Amino acid sequence: MTRTQTRDELIQVGTEIIARHGFGTTGINAVLSTANVPKGSFYYYFSSKDDFGMAVIEASSRAYAERIDSFLKDASFSPVERIRNYMKDGMAAVGASECKVGCLIGTLSQELSSHNEKFRERLDEVFRGWQQQFVECLDEARAAGEIPADSDTRQLAEFLLAGWQGAILRAKMGKSTAPMQAFIDIVFSQVLKAD
Repeated sequence: MTRTQTRDELIQVGTEIIARHGFGTTGINAVLSTANVPKGSFYYYFSSKDDFGMAVIEASSRAYAERIDSFLKDASFSPVERIRNYMKDGMAAVGASECKVGCLIGTLSQELSSHNEKFRERLDEVFRGWQQQFVECLDEARAAGEIPADSDTRQLAEFLLAGWQGAILRAKMGKSTAPMQAFIDIVFSQVLKAD
């Protein structure tokens, strides 16, 4: 395995473990043994657990931004349908994990934002980037007449992301995707509709 592959493997394994157990309870030894990498190698790639955590955030945020784009920029659907497709896919992913895994960035935000300012700032930047992706799709929806012409797309995007994160949290707590389905139902019957 090359150095880049080893680093990437540590990040991938760490992402999977942190998604299920959280950052604080994830030990470096668990990551190393799962990745089958010697302990000395970890400190070759990362100066500390926090440095490793930031690498996990960077990799996850890039991958998730690409995933969002794969839905929100899919011109074969109308802008509002793109958002619906994104949410339905997210609900299916949470359901496939038996509601044990949700959004890693959301999970880390809940766990770390009040304890580590560096993490809080970076996680907030990630969410603001995702919000902009939604703003652009909602701007298209407004231009197409799918939502009212006076819609504040930045505020709508903030509502969608905040509400969706809450629905994912409730799904994990209740071990059911019902809160996510309820959010989808309300959004598309009452929020994202033309006059």
